[in-house]
Amino acid sequence: MISIKCPHCRVGLKVDETRIPEGIEFFKCPKCKREIPMSYLDQKLEQDSDRETLVVSKIKDKGIGRLTVLSGIDTPQQEFQLNEGIITVGRRAKVSTATICIQTGDKTMSRNHIRIEVKKNPKGGYFHALSDNNSKNNTLYNGKCIGNGDVVVLKDNDEIVMGHTTVRFNE
Repeated sequence: MISIKCPHCRVGLKVDETRIPEGIEFFKCPKCKREIPMSYLDQKLEQDSDRETLVVSKIKDKGIGRLTVLSGIDTPQQEFQLNEGIITVGRRAKVSTATICIQTGDKTMSRNHIRIEVKKNPKGGYFHALSDNNSKNNTLYNGKCIGNGDVVVLKDNDEIVMGHTTVRFNE
């Protein structure tokens, strides 16, 4: 967590840099709704004296996985870093309560389609348990349907299909 002040309204904010999606260039202040520009340390910053830019370093925990949404007709490629805990993944919508919201026009993907539980194992690594979150159109794991109540431990390069959208898991 890093503490910052909005350059427009000066409200104090706490930002969890591990939850910032890949590729964003700004986020909106929750108070004044104006854009706060940001950049990662590994990107070259353009010097612009008219605006303040939040600079964050990318944090990648060793062994915690990531999801890569493969591009399709209705879906651009996206990447999401996972965090320890219970994560729900689904289609981005105004009423979605998903932890990871995928930008897609695929209406066959539920707003809270799957659930991934990330836990530390005794050897210091992490394991990732996948289950269907009572979706209307089921979930495919490496081509096989996950039944209600089934839990699958994810491995590197596993493919998950939600509706018509394919997601690849990597460690």
